[in-house]
Amino acid sequence: MKNQRRAMAWGLVTVLLWSTVATAFKLSLRHLEPVQLLLIASLVSLLVMGAVLAVRGRLHLVFQATPRQVGTSLALGVLNPFLYYLVLFKAYDLLPAQEAQPLNYTWAITLTLLSIPILGQRPTWRDGLATLISYAGVVVIATRGDILSLRFASPLGVGLALGSTIIWALYWLFSARAARDGRDPVAALFLNFLFALPFILMACLFTAGLPTNLNGLLAAAYVGVFEMGVTFITWFTALRLAESASRVGNLIFISPFLSLVFIHYLVGEAILASTVWGLVCIIGGLALQQLSREKTG
Repeated sequence: MKNQRRAMAWGLVTVLLWSTVATAFKLSLRHLEPVQLLLIASLVSLLVMGAVLAVRGRLHLVFQATPRQVGTSLALGVLNPFLYYLVLFKAYDLLPAQEAQPLNYTWAITLTLLSIPILGQRPTWRDGLATLISYAGVVVIATRGDILSLRFASPLGVGLALGSTIIWALYWLFSARAARDGRDPVAALFLNFLFALPFILMACLFTAGLPTNLNGLLAAAYVGVFEMGVTFITWFTALRLAESASRVGNLIFISPFLSLVFIHYLVGEAILASTVWGLVCIIGGLALQQLSREKTG
């Protein structure tokens, strides 16, 4: 049964949890290498999703996947969580959280750009303007306000943060196609993570080794529960209950600003004015893009 009030409540819970994960990334990376963080977070997330499926009596759906669905989950698992989070965590390792987090938020703009060649969609003038505004914000953040110099504090970190948006957008596009097979979304995501685990484990063993730092393990477990696991369920619940999905979707604009508060007080970063203004540009571009979708949809 639709219930907008409950939908908004679930949406706010999700946004609050999402707002903490950039801080958790940074705290965990003080003790772990990116691939070690990915290993623990993926394992914990897999356990969370398995528990959710078991409680709902749907765990058997995992074993009913067809060979084609198995192949799809294997391919999607390589994209996410393996490649996406490996690149994203490395970006967080190289950049201050206040820079990596807003740059990663441009994935929706990247999704629109990739939809043009992959889905054959025709962009509107609002999409073009939204892209210019958002990437102007990227330049402000990446140059820390010194936009005329075009000197990036960490070119590799900026490149990885923006590169992660390409991986995520591709994952989103291919997942949307795969969703047409009618599988339970949690069961499908469980398989994605399950098939990605051997790749993550091998990468960990051949590079950083297995993680042992307790503080890092606890922070990584938090990431696994609230970035990769529970929030997927709460957000899906919010959208399922919503009478107006766009009103729930607008809640995501709160998250990056709230995240800066956690980054400042828990990570100890002094928030730069360039970060705030750049983030305003990025969110403004995303809001304009969403307005364009509502008018054309």
